[in-house]
Amino acid sequence: MNSRSILIVEDESLIAMMLEDFVDSLGHVVAGTEDCVAGAIARTEAGGFDLVILDVHLRGESCWPVADLLADRGIPFLLATGGHTEPPPARHAQAPVLAKPFTLAGVEQAIDATA
Repeated sequence: MNSRSILIVEDESLIAMMLEDFVDSLGHVVAGTEDCVAGAIARTEAGGFDLVILDVHLRGESCWPVADLLADRGIPFLLATGGHTEPPPARHAQAPVLAKPFTLAGVEQAIDATA
């Protein structure tokens, strides 16, 4: 397993902390945590990570501007969702999905699938 630097974009602080613990337990490095679209865009523009766990809904906003920027930069991401009702835009229809509730095994499998 190769250690990866992972940015977590999640607006629920308890879920973000759980993801941080999972990422760390799996031998990866948490590059940071963002909780809103604007913060995630700024952090993406700054770079310095290999993968993003991206919550679909961030404080009432859609994650798609962040997903677009990540795709433009060639940075892989996982869409984290509790079962959003709208399908993703066609551009992101094939993005891997990490379904809530998260489990350590599920996070590991999703991260490994992006390698």
